[in-house]
Amino acid sequence: MPKIPPGPMKITALAAGFVMASLDTTVMQVAGATIQERLHASLSQLTWAVDGYVLTFAALLMLAGGLANRAGARRVYLWGMAIFGVASLASALAPGIGILIAARLLQGAGAALFMPSSLALLVRAFPDARERTKVLGVWSAIVSSSMALGPTAGGVMVGAFGWPSIFLINLPVGIAGMLLTRRHIAGTEGDARPLAVPGHAAVIAGLAGISFALIEGPQLGWGSVPVIGAIAAAALAAVLLIGRERRTGNQVMPWALFHGARFAGANAVGFLFNAAFYGSLFMIGLYVQHARGASPLQAGLEILPLTIFIPVGNIVFARVSGRIATGPLLAVSFLTAGAASLALVALSPSTPYWVPAVALSLTSIAGGIISPAMTAATVNAAGIGHANTAGSVLNANRQIGSLVGIASIGAVLAVAPGWTAGAALSFLLVGAAYIAGALITWRLIHLPERREATAANGPALDPQPCHARPA
Repeated sequence: MPKIPPGPMKITALAAGFVMASLDTTVMQVAGATIQERLHASLSQLTWAVDGYVLTFAALLMLAGGLANRAGARRVYLWGMAIFGVASLASALAPGIGILIAARLLQGAGAALFMPSSLALLVRAFPDARERTKVLGVWSAIVSSSMALGPTAGGVMVGAFGWPSIFLINLPVGIAGMLLTRRHIAGTEGDARPLAVPGHAAVIAGLAGISFALIEGPQLGWGSVPVIGAIAAAALAAVLLIGRERRTGNQVMPWALFHGARFAGANAVGFLFNAAFYGSLFMIGLYVQHARGASPLQAGLEILPLTIFIPVGNIVFARVSGRIATGPLLAVSFLTAGAASLALVALSPSTPYWVPAVALSLTSIAGGIISPAMTAATVNAAGIGHANTAGSVLNANRQIGSLVGIASIGAVLAVAPGWTAGAALSFLLVGAAYIAGALITWRLIHLPERREATAANGPALDPQPCHARPA
């Protein structure tokens, strides 16, 4: 039997984590209704099961990046894979919704550990720039495909093997990834760079407070003591974080970069995009099963238009990004996604399927353009010297957007009088978020971009446009 070259083995080892994280983000949207029924969970408890993963993922992402620098990226990658695998097994075996929520929180912590480390290891594993460019293309295709097929894969697994299977599938993938990493990925030395633990603790406390308020507010009452306490705790954490960041050189975020309009704008639209996209994904998975009576497999197929065309958008971006400035490209894509979402405000159980299919497909293509375009805008605004830091900041902001978006849609569904009204309010909120993204893009990315181009007496194109990794 011919020996497999080391290159594909390295890619497989380091893509395993991304595949698990991507699948886990999307398959839960299809399995949610079944889990809610089988574990007798309330809507707020189901939201915790979905958002708990995103909470720890978002809150620990920047800290995990610092830990990878300090302890070595390979070691932290393996830690994250092991934690994710154990948490996946605990999720599959969870006898009740409380255990599932705890396991999902642990899953998010594992994902936060291996996600930043995997890209750093990939760059080191392929030092030749030309080879690395090809590898990143393969990497992008793997990540986009796993995300695109997640809902359908989830529907198939839930329908055929039950909801625990969406977590059990992580075990062989994780074990294979760990074994291949130990065999084919070289270890890296850490440095003595200190971790900004107090600052990261404030971030975690603030995000936890916001999540609790949004998820539990509809059930406990917005004026209840626990909800008011959670909001107060989040505000206090923000004040403490700002105070600490002003006094120390070991900051959680590179705040100086936010002084640039383009960098701040790219991060703002990154937050809004993830909030809108993943919030709508969470809602649609529940809507098609509760309101339209779809089975898990049918739900996976009906959701597919929202994700399947993301790679098409990636290809469109790669083709046109050298000729069209990032600002207008982002603005048009946000407007397209916003218009498609607002067109679904009138969605009802009797609406022909082709109507949401077309709207979701347009959103999918727009999302495939938005994701790499805003990454390119972030990296170009920060400069090549700050590219890694800028990418980490954008990724953290996007995950926080997912957290807030899912929790907000959960709150809307909790107060809506029915699934049809809930869908209408959700699509209205999602559409507004996309339109806001278009306005922010035009004001903070396109206009500064055009001023810089005019000052340089050149066309309004990004200097050295960055063909960013799709997500």
